[in-house]
Amino acid sequence: MAHNKIQKIIFLCVGACMLNLTGCARYQSQMGQQPLYDTVNVVESVVINENSVPIFPKKAALTTDTAQHFALDLPKRCTVNWDNQSVVTVVPEEKIEIVRLDTGDALPDLKVSDYEFKRLYVKDALEKLLADTDITIIEDQATFEKISGTISTGSLSDAVELMTKMGRIYYSYDKEFGEIHLTGRGKWMIKMPKDETMIMAILDAMRGADISNLLVNWQDKTLVFEGDYQTEREVSKIIADVASKKYVLAWDVDVYRVYPKTDSAIVWMNMLPAFGEKNIRMSIPGVVGRALVVSPEINTKTLQEFVSRQANMVLVSQGTFAVPNGWQSRFDIGQCGKEDRLETDLIIGATGKYGDYGGYKKIDAKIVLSTSNGELSSFTIPSNVGDNYVIVGIPTHSFVTTPETLISPFAELVVFMSPRLISIVDTNNVKSATPLSGDELRDFLNE
Repeated sequence: MAHNKIQKIIFLCVGACMLNLTGCARYQSQMGQQPLYDTVNVVESVVINENSVPIFPKKAALTTDTAQHFALDLPKRCTVNWDNQSVVTVVPEEKIEIVRLDTGDALPDLKVSDYEFKRLYVKDALEKLLADTDITIIEDQATFEKISGTISTGSLSDAVELMTKMGRIYYSYDKEFGEIHLTGRGKWMIKMPKDETMIMAILDAMRGADISNLLVNWQDKTLVFEGDYQTEREVSKIIADVASKKYVLAWDVDVYRVYPKTDSAIVWMNMLPAFGEKNIRMSIPGVVGRALVVSPEINTKTLQEFVSRQANMVLVSQGTFAVPNGWQSRFDIGQCGKEDRLETDLIIGATGKYGDYGGYKKIDAKIVLSTSNGELSSFTIPSNVGDNYVIVGIPTHSFVTTPETLISPFAELVVFMSPRLISIVDTNNVKSATPLSGDELRDFLNE
């Protein structure tokens, strides 16, 4: 009996399996044209199908790169008209004024006499001075300078101005609440000259002095900046110097990456037979690279024609920057170039002045090439007005950050720089920037 029961159970199991297999076969035949699974597309790690929308990871609330790099001065800064360049331009002298903003209301018309203070914080010195008035002293920022002095006689506004200057801080008066507010930072407006190159010179000088967050209104020619007492002093020096000097220097710049056509470096000595010795004025070695001072015969066009015989040449960046006579300025390659270039990190710094150089009228300049990792090389370059600079021999591998690269070890950076001189003339007859050429230019250079 037991044996018969086991046989029946086995028969039923086999029958069930056969039915199940038959059902599976029928189901597959019915599905025929339909895929067993939904088709899923993967695009840049974002899963998309007919029933879904793209899902992106949440990003922090940061300004996008395209908005971050927006700047009204870029069209003026990042283009050079090499076909219409003037080595000397005359502009009229204009008053440059710096005005402090947010000074509040005028102080009461009170007189101060025989007031003495010794080693007091500014807040304590003012509270002592105004003890018999309803004026309250409020420190918006803590101040640490102690001051000493005596005021024999004068107005309250003069006394407060003197004491805050001694403490290297600023004040503003709120008449409604009778409060003098003290702070270590201030805000100023500079009323700029009309000439845009002059504006660029002041901007570049301020940036060269590491003063940032500059707000420029190109319509009414004003600039607003914030800072502390030291910032104000630096800007005042720049403004005073620009106002007192008679020259501004500017450089037009092309930056190239050069790829030799063979497995060897470019033979720069071939410039001598190509252009003639009279067109190569000086050769100045640096820690890396070499600066050549060349005649106007060697310009961007003739330089490209020369290099094209040995290598391919790609323009990486182009632009212009200016500096008041004797000050420092800089040109950021990445600001006027494509962001994906290796050389984006490169900065060309320059200091220079025009004047007597051992009995000759020359532009005495120092050009520094640097990156965020430090200085690459520098060159001290004395040159005549009209001469150009060609900096060669800076390896492109200086900018490679990976252990290996596809870039040839013979590829190099070439910088072409053309100095310009802007002469500031004290006359009402010059109504706009006037380029000099021909006899006028010769007379100017021979003065």
